[in-house]
Amino acid sequence: MTKNDCVFCKIISGEIRSEGKLYEDDCSFSFLSTGPNNFGHALVVPKGHYENIYEIPDDCVGEMMKTVKKVALAIKAATQADGINIGMNNEKAAGQAVFHAHIHIIPRYFNDGFTAWESDKKYKDGEMKDWAEKIISHI
Repeated sequence: MTKNDCVFCKIISGEIRSEGKLYEDDCSFSFLSTGPNNFGHALVVPKGHYENIYEIPDDCVGEMMKTVKKVALAIKAATQADGINIGMNNEKAAGQAVFHAHIHIIPRYFNDGFTAWESDKKYKDGEMKDWAEKIISHI
């Protein structure tokens, strides 16, 4: 996908009008999701066209997280949510559907029916240490 055919780039540029624009600064842009898990579900995207977390410059990632916090606090207050999920899908296998990096801010309510991160997987003895060492070797 290129910047020219990216729906998020078109929203940022104003080519596609968004009634749900929430916030904008030099690095990031935030707007309501058109397919919300709950009303108030928003996205924070970098203004530059980066496909996923791996491509976003470090300084922009930091600025985006400041925007995530600012918007999350506003969503929690406006929706009177019981909690907030912050999430990002990177690559198709992880559920990324729009290939312009974006962070979800989802207001949550007790018994709202939206479940995430349920797993019955458990590390065997010593496996957690092995995985940690493998990951650390790439940092």
